[in-house]
Amino acid sequence: MIPEDNRFESDLEEVLPDDPGLPVGWQADTPDPDRPEDVAELTEMLRVEEVAGRGWASASEGDVLVEISASGLRMRENIILRDRSGRIRAWASVHDRSVNRMLFIRIVDRHLPDLIAQRVSELLLVWGEGQAREVGKARGLKVQQVDTGAFEDDTWHQTRLTAAGFSKVRTWWQMSRPVTAEESGLVPDPERWEREGVVFRQVRREGDGMPDEDDLHAVHDILESSFTDHFNSSEESFEEFLFRLREDPGHRWDHWWLAEIIDGGGDPEPVGALVGTVSEGGDGPDGSYVAYLGVLETARGRGVAKGLLKTIIADAAARGRDRVGLEVDADSSTGADQLYVGMGWKTKYVTQSWHKDISVLED
Repeated sequence: MIPEDNRFESDLEEVLPDDPGLPVGWQADTPDPDRPEDVAELTEMLRVEEVAGRGWASASEGDVLVEISASGLRMRENIILRDRSGRIRAWASVHDRSVNRMLFIRIVDRHLPDLIAQRVSELLLVWGEGQAREVGKARGLKVQQVDTGAFEDDTWHQTRLTAAGFSKVRTWWQMSRPVTAEESGLVPDPERWEREGVVFRQVRREGDGMPDEDDLHAVHDILESSFTDHFNSSEESFEEFLFRLREDPGHRWDHWWLAEIIDGGGDPEPVGALVGTVSEGGDGPDGSYVAYLGVLETARGRGVAKGLLKTIIADAAARGRDRVGLEVDADSSTGADQLYVGMGWKTKYVTQSWHKDISVLED
């Protein structure tokens, strides 16, 4: 269940040291989602990080609002550091992602002098570790994992993560596949089609456009089961799962698909699920993104994953989009990447996961 109040500590004074050691005139604050200057400055900070790490930016104000809006704060908390002019020079955000997994974003203005950047970075880490203890305590844990990321080519950020006690634990290929208009015919109809005893269909929606709850539970159950043996898998309740995915600026109910086996003579058996989103194209066409793809072990070998991927490609083509993206665990031994490569996906850039375990009980 999603708590009424988030599990973090919202009072900065309760988490920060009495003397945070900030430069004269600087102050710790929380971002205001209703203040356009805050949203614009944080968006620019995200975009600068993306350019530094991979060469181009895609972050939007919608991505920032996911982190700092009133809705987002049900599962998140933020801190910003303003210089004497009031400009935001550093930002950290924590996300109570699931059991024993707290996501941590830390961004420091790269133009700051080294000594100031180091102090600011350390203070954000103190705040983040304090929040890890809070959420770990609320969840009844002895150790809380802090999960953050870096671009593979961003040695500036990686050096600071190492100094802060984080360890690189995983590498991820961020892959993309071009889509042509002709590929709208890859499947008979992306809303529903059938092949060799397997039906691929969109999650049913009621007259008001809201999805069928049984279908949503089926998607959640399939993804929870199929990812049990995957790296860093952690339990996420149905309510947490829906809340998090609906926060995504690219969320659309008509981008959720189920695969069902119908050749057993009984009721259709849900065995596969794909959750897609919209990737905004800025000045160019939008794209589609495979946020989740899962197939139950009992149904593997029946072309379920390939059928679901063909469905989102055909759907993207029908909508006039020019690409479909997805993320692949580069360190996995499952060989899933071979399916994607065989269907035309290529690695566009590489990211990393970095972890640090925090004792919930202070020494």
